[in-house]
Amino acid sequence: MYHNPVMLEESITSLEIKEDGVYVDLTFGGGGHSKAILNALGKNGKLLAFDQDLDAIKNRILDDRLLLINQNFKFLKQNLLYHGYQMVDGILADLGVSSYQFDKPERGFSIRHQSKLDMRMNKNGELTASEILNNYSELELAKIFYEYSDLRNSRAIAKLIVNKRNENKIISTQQLNNLLDPVLLKGYENKTLAKIYQALRIEVNNEIEVLKQLLVQLPDILKTGGRASFITYHSVEDRLVKRFIKNGCFGLEPLKDDFGKADLPFKQSFKFKVPSNEEIKNNSRSRSAKLRSAERI
Repeated sequence: MYHNPVMLEESITSLEIKEDGVYVDLTFGGGGHSKAILNALGKNGKLLAFDQDLDAIKNRILDDRLLLINQNFKFLKQNLLYHGYQMVDGILADLGVSSYQFDKPERGFSIRHQSKLDMRMNKNGELTASEILNNYSELELAKIFYEYSDLRNSRAIAKLIVNKRNENKIISTQQLNNLLDPVLLKGYENKTLAKIYQALRIEVNNEIEVLKQLLVQLPDILKTGGRASFITYHSVEDRLVKRFIKNGCFGLEPLKDDFGKADLPFKQSFKFKVPSNEEIKNNSRSRSAKLRSAERI
């Protein structure tokens, strides 16, 4: 299976799908969420789905109501306009890495496989994890490890990487895993490694900036009463989604006009939801997932 869709029932329910509505799946992947949206739509409904990974595009669903777009979802608004849609009824994004990408050794996403340090979602992208490890300054490395994975020993990790790359260029996952051994917390080695890989992946794919570029488009393209739902997997992206839903911006306080009034674009549909114990048991990769949803007002 390419990818086991996370919180499938909960996410589809959160969209409150109208049979003749226009919906967007921002992360097509294996097509699990898209298929469920199509099943809820009537014959006049429409689904636009995005994925920048050509491997995901191979999972195309044969349905005339589906338009599959091989682009990054930061280009959402311009693609909607190009295809004749100014506004839509709902948007869904599962922001996690697919099981296929984790399990494909040559993609370099997983700490478990011996492979080149790639981590590009779009295989046509220029920046790889190896290039970051070998070219970023010690300060830049420490910053991404701290900001993208909350690693308290980010400076020690960065210093070790810079020292080791002076001996040999860092090109493989096994090489990176081995050299990091002195800074891995005993008993939490895999968890620490996973956080380091997460930070590198976020930097390679510019994930935080891309998510921001997406979120600021939502007020302009969601119809009144339309729903936007996001499945997040780590605190950095979850914090961005949470604040934007609450405040209409990325700050701790909403933007206000000259009279001190905040024009909030969304209202929270519910605080957040997490996978059931049964889902976590069947799909361990869902354990860190949170579902957030908001209605355009």
